[in-house]
Amino acid sequence: MEENNSRTLCLLGGLAIGIVGFQVFRKVLPWIYANVVGPKVFGSSVNLAKMGEWAVVTGSTDGIGKAYAKELARRGLKLVLISRSLDKLNAVAKEISDKYGVEVRVIDVDFTGGADIYDKIRDKTNSLDIGVLVNNVGISYSHPEYFLDCYKADPQFLRNIVSANIHSVTHMTALFLPAMVAKGRGVIINLSSTAGVIPNPLLSVYSSTKAFVNKFSDDLQTEYKNQGILIQSVQPGFVATNMSKIRKATIFAPSPETYVRSALSTLGIAGQTAGYLPHALLQLVIHFTEAVFGEQFARNVVLKNILGTRKRALRRLTKEQ
Repeated sequence: MEENNSRTLCLLGGLAIGIVGFQVFRKVLPWIYANVVGPKVFGSSVNLAKMGEWAVVTGSTDGIGKAYAKELARRGLKLVLISRSLDKLNAVAKEISDKYGVEVRVIDVDFTGGADIYDKIRDKTNSLDIGVLVNNVGISYSHPEYFLDCYKADPQFLRNIVSANIHSVTHMTALFLPAMVAKGRGVIINLSSTAGVIPNPLLSVYSSTKAFVNKFSDDLQTEYKNQGILIQSVQPGFVATNMSKIRKATIFAPSPETYVRSALSTLGIAGQTAGYLPHALLQLVIHFTEAVFGEQFARNVVLKNILGTRKRALRRLTKEQ
């Protein structure tokens, strides 16, 4: 009897070790390669300049979008910068052109507008060999808030988030993907957010739009991978930009330039990426918390943290009034 029990325990122990080993092989090692070994040791092997003569960047007058534009120009690509403010576009275009010696064109559109804005973009880019598209434009909340309070305060604002964060990605991709498929090469980088892959209450509409970007990018890559198209979803955490209201860069909230250099090192290595090791570690900690303590516990921890952010933001708004 004792011998049978011992054999049973040995079998169960071996099975448990096998399951753990399988999970390490299936998840841990790929994570280490995608976030550490691949980007840091080998780097991206994608030659963006060979994808086409031009790159298109939306939301390109500040923050991550501007940093992508500068880095692409440094690598020799001509640029089409698309944002709302013509004055800011012209200023950024001159700054990049003077520094990197590349041709830069601008298109001023408001991505919260209707389908006609994409007709304008098509008309101004029809003759260009677009090899890289960076879908960066996006809108977030001014501070964390409950959904119904957001809706009561400004229903149009929530519609604008969907237009800028979802419609722009789908329509811009539909504009430039056909020519990429026709020539058998091209890169599309879609800016999602860590908010789209972790619990994010009080930013529910924003985080949902970013979850869409992840899913859209993933499935689109499956559709067009065999046709030479590389599609990546990038999921930044906090970056020191106007949108995040973080003024000073830190290791956990890097400058846009630091973040973009890191994110581009993952291109061709990871289809979905935090783009920056500290942000990848943040995602890992939250997913580990979900796995060990349960999803509801992780949600409650995040909610408590975001409620603190909301309280501080409302206090600041009260003082400013």
